[in-house]
Amino acid sequence: MGIFSFRKSIIIYSLLLALLTWVSTLEGVAQGHRHVIQFSGFVLGGQDGKPLEGANLYSPAGRGTNTNAYGFFSMPTLAGDSIIISAVGFKKRFYVMPRIPDEGYSVIIELMSDTTELPVVEVFPYPSEELFKEAFLALELPDEKDRQAVAKNLNQQLLSQMAFAAGMTPNQNFRNFSQQQASGQTSRYFNPTYQFLNPFKWAEFIKSIKRGDLKKKPSY
Repeated sequence: MGIFSFRKSIIIYSLLLALLTWVSTLEGVAQGHRHVIQFSGFVLGGQDGKPLEGANLYSPAGRGTNTNAYGFFSMPTLAGDSIIISAVGFKKRFYVMPRIPDEGYSVIIELMSDTTELPVVEVFPYPSEELFKEAFLALELPDEKDRQAVAKNLNQQLLSQMAFAAGMTPNQNFRNFSQQQASGQTSRYFNPTYQFLNPFKWAEFIKSIKRGDLKKKPSY
């Protein structure tokens, strides 16, 4: 009975070995006798081309790896494998391993930035338009007092009163003096004329009245 069991075990082991050999042969034929290639290189990203740490490289066959702090990676692949390279904030890239007889293959892979534009969000501190208008009308600028003082000083009515009370300017006095000299030179050989139409004479007359020059002085 023991001899029979031993022979049965040998037969089962032989059948299993033949089956595994047949499966390995079929896998080699299905892969087209592809050999292993050590795929390595660097992954760079962005416009400045900095090394990307933590970028993912994997193939649908189940092999994969990540880049280190220097952006370097190394993984075994088969000729013809499709490699997917991805990283957060960057667009994915697909790389197909070339069918070369070499056992090692190195590349530098650049990933483009994936910029996502979000819609514009407008934030208003006031729940309604009426409250915004009230707050805007009640708004006081940092220089509000200075602006009010400037507006008061530039009031047109106030400026007109100041100009009327200021009297003649130096230019006007000089022009009046020049005209009197010219008129005196012109009419020096003629009888004197009355100055009823001379506005400057009238101004002097009014000032003399205000000063009290025409009042009768007391006689002692």
